[in-house]
Amino acid sequence: MRSILRNRGFLSLIVTQFFGAANDNILKGILIYMVIDGAWAGQLGPGGQGIVSLCFTLPFIVLSGYAGQFADRNSKRYVSVLVKVLEVPIALLALIGFWIGSLSLSLLALVALTCQSAFFGPAKYGMIPELVASRDLSRANGTINMMTNLAVIAGTLAAGAIADLYNPLPGADGTTAPPVLWLPGVVMVAVAVVGLMAVVFLPRLEPGDRTLRYEANPLATYVRALREMARTPLLMVMLAWGYFYFLAGLALLIIPEYCVVLQSYQVSRAEVSVLLGVMGVAIGLGSALAGLISGHAICPRLIPLGAVGLTVFFVLLGAVPSTLPDLAPFLRVLVSPISGLIFGAGVCAGFYIIPLQALLQRLSPDDERGRLLGTANGVSFTFLMLASILYWVIRPAFGTVAEQQHPEKIFFVCAVLMVAGATFFLWRMKARGFSFARVN
Repeated sequence: MRSILRNRGFLSLIVTQFFGAANDNILKGILIYMVIDGAWAGQLGPGGQGIVSLCFTLPFIVLSGYAGQFADRNSKRYVSVLVKVLEVPIALLALIGFWIGSLSLSLLALVALTCQSAFFGPAKYGMIPELVASRDLSRANGTINMMTNLAVIAGTLAAGAIADLYNPLPGADGTTAPPVLWLPGVVMVAVAVVGLMAVVFLPRLEPGDRTLRYEANPLATYVRALREMARTPLLMVMLAWGYFYFLAGLALLIIPEYCVVLQSYQVSRAEVSVLLGVMGVAIGLGSALAGLISGHAICPRLIPLGAVGLTVFFVLLGAVPSTLPDLAPFLRVLVSPISGLIFGAGVCAGFYIIPLQALLQRLSPDDERGRLLGTANGVSFTFLMLASILYWVIRPAFGTVAEQQHPEKIFFVCAVLMVAGATFFLWRMKARGFSFARVN
């Protein structure tokens, strides 16, 4: 790992990505808690967090094609600095939205933040092969995924704590503390500024194809890229990678609802956010382990191993009773069976996605990497959008009355979808001539 951890440019990218991902999850997390049982509860209906997630994913779908072209035409350092500069005024918009209690303005800030992140994605993943040697791609991807998931942990834990302070729940004595209306926005502005400071340490990177002409139709670049990918196993690799986000999107909408599932234990939002943090740690650890196991190569055999593990843990999450041990707050959530099963699923997720991500970068031509990765980004967020819609549609079937809600049973749906999806994509990859032997 020394070769990549001594790389100043790669370290700058890690830190920049960390604070960007943290801000995304802070804003999305607070909004989700607010529409479940907070200041805006009921305004988006049962499963309203699916609408929040839809606002988070739709800009990626519309803009990732443009973002890939933009990353191919310009220096990826220039793209990164530009988007981090824009993050500061977006955070200020969120500050105003939360301060005046406007759900619509806060959702607008979320849409703006995801538009900014959509342009960062292809530049971020596209610059990794420019910053590290090809033999270090698996380890570099494992490292950045680990740090991204640590950012998810930081963002989700912060979101739970901030949500409790922004819209306090009644205490055991029935009293409610005064709300701290400025807190979400101020935290977001501070995180955006630190991320901007980190990005300036990226080294100068050569621009891509200056003669590239932008497609006015946002779908045209996707169609062309998909046609090119369809001639090789790359298309199935990309779809298998994107399908993971479909399942992850469902899980990310289920877990915050444990504040409803565990309501008899009077858990706070900050406690429930521990479960999201556990998932982030686990995916990060699984990503790092997958990178280390792969060594100076790519190990596709980890993909079916991760898929089987995810299926098993999804079934257990739906079947095991949702109980907490009689321990102190936070500790009772951390050592609960729910936490252990989420951890296991997260580690398996890292095994599933790292080989696919490394294959996407390795198999993409140098002069088209940004466009192809932009297309992959768009496809993955299309799967996330479908997860948001599916959750919003099926959530009422799992209970709408407080005492009869069992959203954790949706994990059974996740297990069925994992089996069906993994079987199809792995079969199609093999049919297209893909070998699951190590790729050097």
